[in-house]
Amino acid sequence: MSDLFTQLHHVCIVVHDLDRAVSAYQRLGVGPWFDYPKGGAYVEYDVPDPAGSAAMRYKCYDFENFQLQLCQPGPEDTPQRRFLDAHGEGVYHLGFEVPDLAEAVATGGRLGLDVIAKGQRADGSGFAYFDTRAETGVTLEVRRTSAGTTSESDRY
Repeated sequence: MSDLFTQLHHVCIVVHDLDRAVSAYQRLGVGPWFDYPKGGAYVEYDVPDPAGSAAMRYKCYDFENFQLQLCQPGPEDTPQRRFLDAHGEGVYHLGFEVPDLAEAVATGGRLGLDVIAKGQRADGSGFAYFDTRAETGVTLEVRRTSAGTTSESDRY
C-alpha cells in the first residue's frame, strides 16, 4: 500500500467571494484566518497558468488536526477557475504531507498518476497536484513543508 495519502494536511475549497466565505465561517466561530503565505522562490515551477496561480487569493485556518484553505481564483484559466465555473463552490483538492516530495511524485507515477502542477524549492519543499478528479472525485495533492520552520505562516 502506498503511503502517499495518509497524512492529511489541508482541505481546499474554491469560492466565488473569499471575503464573504471568511465572514460566513467567522460567524460560526471559525477563525482567525491568515493569508496563505506563498513561501520562498521555486527552483522548479510547472503550473498551467503562472499568472493565474499568482492571482489566486487564499485564506487559511488551522484546526487542531488539519488546515482549511479557502481559495478565490482570478479570471485566468486555471484548474481552480475551471472547477468553480463548472461545479460551483466546493472542495477542489485534499493536500497530504509527505516526507520526500520527489519520492512522492515518483510513487504517484508508478501508480499511474499524472502530475498536473508542481513546484519545488531548493530545500526540497513544495507541492505536486495529481490528476485524480475523474477517478476519486477530487484532486489529490502531495506537499512537503519546509524544514526548520517555526511560525504558522512559514510552514506552508
